Amino acid sequence: MVQQSEIQETSSMQAIWRVLGSLKAYPWTTLGALVSLLLLTLANALTPQLFRWGIDHGIAKQNLQIVLYSAAWMVVAAVARGVFNFGQSYLAEAASQGVAYDLRNKIFSKIQNLSFSFHDQAQTSQLLTRMTSDIEQIRTFVGTNLIQVIGGVVTLVTIAVILLLMNWRLALITLTVVPLTGSLMVRFISRNSVLYEQIQQQLGDLNAVLQENLVGIRVVKAFVRESAERSRYTSLNDSLLKANMKTIRAIRNTFPFIFLLSSLVTLAVFGFGGAQVIGGQFSIGELVAFNSYLALILQPILLIGFAAPAIASAAASAQRVYEVVDAEVEIRDRSGAISFDTCGGRITFENVSFRYPGSTTEALKGVSFETKPKELIAVLGMTGSGKSTIMNLLARFYDVTGGAIRIDGRDVRDFTLKSLRSHIGIVFQETTLFSGTIRENIAYAKPNALLEEVISVAKTAQIHDFIASLPDGYETIVG
Repeated sequence: MVQQSEIQETSSMQAIWRVLGSLKAYPWTTLGALVSLLLLTLANALTPQLFRWGIDHGIAKQNLQIVLYSAAWMVVAAVARGVFNFGQSYLAEAASQGVAYDLRNKIFSKIQNLSFSFHDQAQTSQLLTRMTSDIEQIRTFVGTNLIQVIGGVVTLVTIAVILLLMNWRLALITLTVVPLTGSLMVRFISRNSVLYEQIQQQLGDLNAVLQENLVGIRVVKAFVRESAERSRYTSLNDSLLKANMKTIRAIRNTFPFIFLLSSLVTLAVFGFGGAQVIGGQFSIGELVAFNSYLALILQPILLIGFAAPAIASAAASAQRVYEVVDAEVEIRDRSGAISFDTCGGRITFENVSFRYPGSTTEALKGVSFETKPKELIAVLGMTGSGKSTIMNLLARFYDVTGGAIRIDGRDVRDFTLKSLRSHIGIVFQETTLFSGTIRENIAYAKPNALLEEVISVAKTAQIHDFIASLPDGYETIVG
């Protein structure tokens, strides 16, 4: 169990690194965000020094000119912080939108190319969750959490160096909070990354019930199953709630200790630094600046802490997304596949056997027959006898597990998939309407078909009169 958890954690971190690698497609946007981040850190680091200068050389020595100069530079620093903060936020968000855009296109394109065997085993709701909720988690990580973490690390290093230069004894007391908080964050992420993946999985299951009920609402009402479906949805919703409550309890068990550590460090700085001021080893301005740096060093720690749950969630989501992106396409063109241009019409099944993926029994076993050109045949049989399977194998939605299927003597696996399927007309048992007009649905396989061709097909199907009676005719929106 522990080994499985370690494998899961490693896989999640690899997925996160792949997400970071996708930023290479947006080099200037990413570089701009990082430069803005560095300039923002510099502006933040200079502000406490302006306070120190104004207090020690202005207020303490009653030099109004220094006070005014320091105040003016503080205004400049404030404006700079606003500009650079906007720059890093805007550019990071732009990069994250680009990453999400690319991932959505990658998954959609991959889904179009994946074999029937994948879709037989994958739930539509899970795919929808990965394309929506999971990608949104990744986008949030890239646009917000990543910049928080990088900014936090840069700020920690910068402020730590400044504190050590100002007062190394007091700095050592302050910096003890960093490794302690870091260890709490590492423990939190390692223990809860699997939990966040379970939440996304359960969200997909919940969406599955919702999708089934939206599609089959007539069946639910016809058989008076509203109460049963409501109970099924509520049960899964309860499971999702419990999983989310586990994450809340995990946050509750971690973050109070972080806040406690920050409070203790603040008290230590106040006591030890105050004693040094009284002893003349530290000026009031330096103590004020040091205390300001303390707030700056605690803020990124807290930001990293708050980003930790989102990072864990993004890691789980990235792993789920790349599972689809990396899924193997089982049915593909062979090396050296040729185009299927001419067809005499002779179809031969030679001792064909086939077993669906995951099945223990064969749908077809040793089937052999041949159809002659221009011959009209009908395949009859009981439900589950393999009628649809024969058509699925002919169009290479699946590949035979034994034997061969030939057209005019050539194995169908020798043809390119696009050319083979473009020469086979199939009317599926299930009716599917895509969002668009009636004309677009009828001409789905031939988008450039003339209206006369569409009307001719509709007349053959005996639906032309019905379509003509609609207010918008063939331009009626359906789907």
